[in-house]
Amino acid sequence: MNHQELSALTVSRAQENVDAGGKPFACLIVKDGEIVVEAVNHVAQDGDPTAHAEIRAIRAAAEKGIGDLSGYDMYVTAYPCPMCLGAVYYAQPDRLFFAVTREEEGEHYEDGNRLISLATFYDEYAKAPEHRSLPAEQVRVDDATAPFREWTARRGS
Repeated sequence: MNHQELSALTVSRAQENVDAGGKPFACLIVKDGEIVVEAVNHVAQDGDPTAHAEIRAIRAAAEKGIGDLSGYDMYVTAYPCPMCLGAVYYAQPDRLFFAVTREEEGEHYEDGNRLISLATFYDEYAKAPEHRSLPAEQVRVDDATAPFREWTARRGS
């Protein structure tokens, strides 16, 4: 399948999810034009706020033994939210294709909550923790970096 067909398929899968009571998001993981993983957003179905299509697709790939998406492409209905975008960066696909921009999505859909909106979510990350809508405060703990030092010592990196 080509980029146009795969992008259209994400939109179709998102529509099917809406028809089934879910939210309008889908994700495909593709290698050499072949779909390896398909996932849709299950936040409404499962009540899990992390059950976004991208997260579910990455988890499904991991279950197939694919923990690094180098050599794969991802197709999504809309440009990923910050949570999903971070997960996509960690998963390391070669390319990300999206059918709808954040602005286009925002014209028809809002998925915010008491802390963020579609328009403000990305901006939260650029703020210092003390200026974000979610209060965050460091609590000092003796030798808190020990697990990190041990990880590095065991792996030599």
